[in-house]
Amino acid sequence: MTIYVAISGINASDNPGPGVPVAKSLLAASADIKTIGLSYDLHDAGNYLDDLFDSSFILPYPSGGWDGIVAKLRHIKQTVGLDVIIPCLDAELPLYIKYQDALAKEGILTFLPTVGQFKQRTKENLALLSKNLDLQHPQTQGVINIEQLQKALDKIQLPVYVKGNYYEAFPAFTKYEAISHFTKIANKWGFPVLVQEVVTGEELNVVGVGDGNGATVGMVAIKKLTTTTLGKIWNGVTIQNPALLNAAKQFVKTSNWRGPFELECIVDDNRVTLIEINPRFPAWVYFATGIGINLPEQIVQLAMGKPCAKAGDFAAGKLYIRHTSEQICDIADLSLLACSGERHGS
Repeated sequence: MTIYVAISGINASDNPGPGVPVAKSLLAASADIKTIGLSYDLHDAGNYLDDLFDSSFILPYPSGGWDGIVAKLRHIKQTVGLDVIIPCLDAELPLYIKYQDALAKEGILTFLPTVGQFKQRTKENLALLSKNLDLQHPQTQGVINIEQLQKALDKIQLPVYVKGNYYEAFPAFTKYEAISHFTKIANKWGFPVLVQEVVTGEELNVVGVGDGNGATVGMVAIKKLTTTTLGKIWNGVTIQNPALLNAAKQFVKTSNWRGPFELECIVDDNRVTLIEINPRFPAWVYFATGIGINLPEQIVQLAMGKPCAKAGDFAAGKLYIRHTSEQICDIADLSLLACSGERHGS
């Protein structure tokens, strides 16, 4: 039986989305899976990767509300088929989470956290969650103007990170750098802008899947070796850090987390400082697939109510190297996507 899976976040820039590695993971899992790209931008690379996506469709922006998105999803289901959606972008997740039950009634399945689970790991609630998990959390303040920014800098002390509520984080070593980053982020992503204490230690991340009943069905931990200017992993290595892995298991157990997640942490010896919890796959998720832990495949199985075996242990010392690639197309491909809002591979 062919399973049609739609995946968003199919950009592949210096701030890559998770969609392309999720598609690679699913195609590595089964020849019965057909992948569909969901995009908000004509220039997203996934729109033109015919070896990964059978079709791609342009969606209306989440800021326009649910009606436009669900109308397009119904069109996709009628046109090419649609069984499961794996949303991979923070800005769209609140809508998919809110309407996941309504989608299921239309035969479009997801495996996502509940509204309550999603809210408890937001940046404004992360300090409380960290305390409940017996983890450290850096001082963080949300600000909406320069006066509040100055007060936050006085309290937290430079250097700090200035972060968007959804995306981007920049270090600031002076007040003027902080103001510049605040202005840039506010203009791009809105308010609040977060000012966060800098914590020293190793930058370690965990990606995994929770089954919704307190069990972690698969996870992989890595150490970032090199990153882009936006902090995205470029090279990394798998690690076995008991304190970090236990933190991930406790997060899933205490929250009954349902779906994919990524914990971003700073670890100093056995002290784990929780920086962020992403309620989706990260862009490095294919690293897990490459070492035998296919997490996107697990999401499809769980969404469809199929038995999902717990993944085994992963090996430490496996190296991840990201690289750029080029795709050559005809301008007619872009024109077709712009005019019709969809493109079907050859």
